[in-house]
Amino acid sequence: MLLDPETGAKRRVINLQYNPDTVQRTLQPQGAGADSGDRMETLRLKGPPVETIKLEAELDAADFLEHPGDHGDVLENGLALDLAALETVVYPASADMQTNRLLAMLGTIEIFPMQSALAIFVWSRNRVVPVRITDFSVTEEAFDTNLNPIRAKISLTLRVLSVNDLTYESLGASVYLAYQKRKEGLASRRSGDLRQLGVDRIL
Repeated sequence: MLLDPETGAKRRVINLQYNPDTVQRTLQPQGAGADSGDRMETLRLKGPPVETIKLEAELDAADFLEHPGDHGDVLENGLALDLAALETVVYPASADMQTNRLLAMLGTIEIFPMQSALAIFVWSRNRVVPVRITDFSVTEEAFDTNLNPIRAKISLTLRVLSVNDLTYESLGASVYLAYQKRKEGLASRRSGDLRQLGVDRIL
């Protein structure tokens, strides 16, 4: 889902045709003393871990082409529309590029990088997180007579944007904090007993 980062207005919702079979996640803890070697800081955390999500999605136009009368856009373009919807997430808007070009020609000293939409990765109600796509690859495997792709695999690497990456008052930071609080709530419902580990006490 793409949102306007300032107003929160919905720009676009991109649904995957099939859910990936696997989603790989890595968490890199941000320890305060990890680099300094300061033993007094060993248990301190600078912030949330850096979380990375990797997934592979499959797109196949065959299901739509079984009923071509209901899916004229797929009949005409294959998967080009779906691929474009995903790929343009990592493109700056062409209008913004033209504006920056014009400003440069007019001699504007400082031109700020173009702002993209806020991408929200939704994977169940327990995992709704702001993300940035850091790697995107597409393998097109079959084509129609007009060379439009009709079967493709997409590999995505997503960097979860935390309060370390966003201003604390921003919409994205609010989405991230809701995600972390939801995770803390789930964790609070799971607490074992020392006796399950075969011990009665630590010391």
